[in-house]
Amino acid sequence: MGMADFNGEVKNIQDTPFGYTMSVIGGKWKMVIIYLLAENQPVRFNELKRQLGTITFKVLSSQLKELEADGMVKRKEYPQIPPKVEYSLTDKAETLLPVLEELCEWGGKNRNN
Repeated sequence: MGMADFNGEVKNIQDTPFGYTMSVIGGKWKMVIIYLLAENQPVRFNELKRQLGTITFKVLSSQLKELEADGMVKRKEYPQIPPKVEYSLTDKAETLLPVLEELCEWGGKNRNN
């Protein structure tokens, strides 16, 4: 697997392992959300929103729902008033953390080049 999957036989990038990965973690916010959860989980919705800054309520909500649907994020709701909801990473998401760590290292080495 890897870059060799892009040999002329692939009709659609989304059908490759890379395409699947990007469908789960691609976009502006998903890797950042995973990173923040890895640093300090469980995290409540409002705390995530505060740490992300410019993200809207609607976008954060939809990104978390997509990550949950893809088996990356667990949502735990506490039956109290006001409602309390916490998010944390699943075991599946934990397996992605070494890859994110590599991306951080790459950024550290190449940021000032």
